[in-house]
Amino acid sequence: MRVLVLTQYFSPESFRINEVVESLQQTGCRVSVLTGQPNYPDGRVFAGHRSWGMGRDLYPSSFTVVRVPIVPRGSSTAWRLAANYISFVVSASLFGSWLLRGQRFDVIFVYGISPILQAIPGILLRQVKNAALITWVQDLWPQSLEVTGFITNRRLLSFVESIVRWIYRRSDLLLVQSQAFIPVVQPMAGGTPVKYHPNPGELSFNQTPGGDDSSINFEPGFNVVFAGNLGTVQALDIVLDAAELLLEHPHIHFIFVGSGSRGDHLIKETVRRSLRNVHFVGRMPPQAMPSVLAKASALLVSLVRSPIMSQTIPSKIQAYLAAGRPIIACLDGEGARVIEEARAGLACAAEDADALARTIMQMCSMPDVELKRMGDAGRCYYQEHFDPGALAHRLMQHFHEAASKRKDRPA
Repeated sequence: MRVLVLTQYFSPESFRINEVVESLQQTGCRVSVLTGQPNYPDGRVFAGHRSWGMGRDLYPSSFTVVRVPIVPRGSSTAWRLAANYISFVVSASLFGSWLLRGQRFDVIFVYGISPILQAIPGILLRQVKNAALITWVQDLWPQSLEVTGFITNRRLLSFVESIVRWIYRRSDLLLVQSQAFIPVVQPMAGGTPVKYHPNPGELSFNQTPGGDDSSINFEPGFNVVFAGNLGTVQALDIVLDAAELLLEHPHIHFIFVGSGSRGDHLIKETVRRSLRNVHFVGRMPPQAMPSVLAKASALLVSLVRSPIMSQTIPSKIQAYLAAGRPIIACLDGEGARVIEEARAGLACAAEDADALARTIMQMCSMPDVELKRMGDAGRCYYQEHFDPGALAHRLMQHFHEAASKRKDRPA
């Protein structure tokens, strides 16, 4: 099976698609990647790359990465983000076919995180290569644009919706990362089939987490760790509110591991409000995360209150389950359902600081044996539902089915 993975973001940028590609390689799939020049999250092109450069990288796992020019994100202002997104769509559409000339593919697999517009080069390559196009929908568009406040104009949102509908209906198969996405995506997809395929866990969690990581040490007490993007939809101001409510409990600490657009704001708020129980340790390399998470007393995931966000399963949930530590979920919908179904932690309503503080106190008061039971249950649930190897084989089945149907159609 010859597969072209189309994604705006790829290693050395830290995204789940990196390990999905490795897992596909391990199943015997022949993978090539079409992507841009790496510049996420800081907005500066990584050393060894040029924003206007083109070329191929051969990775140790023997797959080829083809890179096209891109406008870096810069300071992530609205116009720079728009230029970043549009430049990839244009570059991949103009240069993709030429850089991939002479290569045949059975499937073009689009990693459909925001913006879903990156699927447009896939539609063009689908015709040139006569390959099946599979789009893996990670975010709901245009709804996610409205939730984040990136676009609020109703006419513009309606225009984006028409583009998304056009993209969906020119795919041979749509995969969605949450079962709750299906009733939203299917009416826009027309006759294109829609199937559930969750995000897998990280390969680094395939081994039992643990060990020591000397680069980070937590204070004695009950350490609540949030790991990942410090962005708008994570509703982290609510976490600071909960930390303020718990100031009189000095043994409870909040540790933020990661970076993002709201990072500076959160640090300033922590200083302004004298939240001595809140600590920021910055971004850690992916390979260090299993041992970092294993040191936590509890792992925290939170999202804003929104019908769209309630249909999303944050990808950090898989990592948290794999870490074998109890989880506190301050969110609604699918994410909370997974935690409760796994019996891996406690959930409370999104954007409710009082409820979050009470939930943390409840978990803090639990005996160690109960906390260990939650962690073990989460790990078992992860192995059953989110194991990368098993999901790679399931993904290959989707590829074969879509490619077979595509071959039955005239070129």
